[in-house]
Amino acid sequence: MRTPARINRAAAKAAAPAETGFVDLSFAKVDIQRRARQGFPEVIFGQGKTPPQIVAIAREIYRQDKFVLATRVSVECAQALQQAFPDARWHEQARIVQVGNLTAAGAANLRTDYVAVVCAGTVDVPVAEEAAVTLEAFGQRVERIYDVGVAGLHRLLAYRQTLRRARVLIVAAGLEAALPSVVAGLVSRPVIGLPTSVGYGTSFHGLTAVLGMLNSCGSGVMVVNIDNGFGAAFAAAQICRLVDEPDRSEAEEAGEAESVPRSRRSRPQTRKPAK
Repeated sequence: MRTPARINRAAAKAAAPAETGFVDLSFAKVDIQRRARQGFPEVIFGQGKTPPQIVAIAREIYRQDKFVLATRVSVECAQALQQAFPDARWHEQARIVQVGNLTAAGAANLRTDYVAVVCAGTVDVPVAEEAAVTLEAFGQRVERIYDVGVAGLHRLLAYRQTLRRARVLIVAAGLEAALPSVVAGLVSRPVIGLPTSVGYGTSFHGLTAVLGMLNSCGSGVMVVNIDNGFGAAFAAAQICRLVDEPDRSEAEEAGEAESVPRSRRSRPQTRKPAK
């Protein structure tokens, strides 16, 4: 068993060779090139990690990116992170700890565009909040529309204009999970279904919800795993990033081409004129 002292020693000895792109803590290999590849730093999945482990990983990510996001964090791990990082913010309902900002503080509030995070019932709010807090940490403005399930459809319809103006919509629901299909029929934007594990016996801890969403009659509904608010948020943020930075892929390809020796670059094939 690795004691906190041994974990701290491993962290102290950690090196980040440029050729590997990660810091080897022995119990974790921290990806310090994630932001360069995907636009966002590595996010810590806190479930199952001890407080010393999560703090050591967070320190390496913060050293590289001046930003840390940890999801599924226990109270004990949250307290350890707050001790290690005085400016750490503990979003208790979402079970997320955030240190620093990816964008200028308050920048998300200045945006006129937004991602809508919708949930069917109050009991779905913790999963919806995991998505909402993640999006805000990634610099997106979020409009929350909670407790608008199909049992009282007039509640959802009161927000029709807000739904239609969203760039992307994340829709969380448990039970039979009908809400994403309804929302998809009202908007012309990407809809990400977020099934939750809420429901009685035959909901099978969210299995009924995820199968219902996968069989949605709403065209183009995408579905993430049960209770995976972070995954829904990451997908939505990547969609927004395509809109915000349309030339990034071309620039990245150009950068990759520059890194390849001229002798290895592919040359256009030419044909000799037919005789």
